Amino acid sequence: MPKAYAYLLRYPSASLLFVQLLGIVLYPFMEQLSEGRAIVGTFGIVVLAMSLRMVRSSPNIQWIAFTQAACILALTVALEFESNTALSILLAALESSFYFYAAGGLIAYMMEDERASTDELFAVGATFTLLAWAFAHAFSVCQLLSPGSFTAAINPEAPRTWVELLFLSFTTLSGVGLSDIIPLRPFARALVMLEQFAGVMYIGLVVTRLVSLTVRPKTR
Repeated sequence: MPKAYAYLLRYPSASLLFVQLLGIVLYPFMEQLSEGRAIVGTFGIVVLAMSLRMVRSSPNIQWIAFTQAACILALTVALEFESNTALSILLAALESSFYFYAAGGLIAYMMEDERASTDELFAVGATFTLLAWAFAHAFSVCQLLSPGSFTAAINPEAPRTWVELLFLSFTTLSGVGLSDIIPLRPFARALVMLEQFAGVMYIGLVVTRLVSLTVRPKTR
């Protein structure tokens, strides 16, 4: 156990990826609890803190990320005391913006040298999860602004849950097309198309480049 902890500390991208994947497993259980929203919010703050650590190691402008994180934390606390649609929209928009920014920081981190380190390989997966979270929050904004933007085979008229939107985001970004969540409104479909484009470009440019850097020393 101490060795695993030391390994995660040595490779921050691996720790971020581990926590994000852990969230995928735990979110369905969180949503079933009466305190589900508070637990999800707390877990989001943990991911937020770990993402900030990654932004600090990237060449991005750090004060933008820290400002976004402070606003997200304040809005998360405010929503625990008063449920407000406008605050929910603003929080989801800020979370989407932050995760896009953090993903951009990790991409810049991976692209800044001509050698693929172990942490950069973990960053491939961490960046993918950050992009999936970012688009899922964008879907949340879309659903709050325009109810009925997404439908599904089960309870088609009900608002889609966070797990459903995250599932849609992962299936769209990966291009597997296995989601039963369907965008209905034009803006929702536009977001899905943008995510499809982002997924193709991420694999085609970032992942391919790191794979080539990993294989290059072996071919010499």
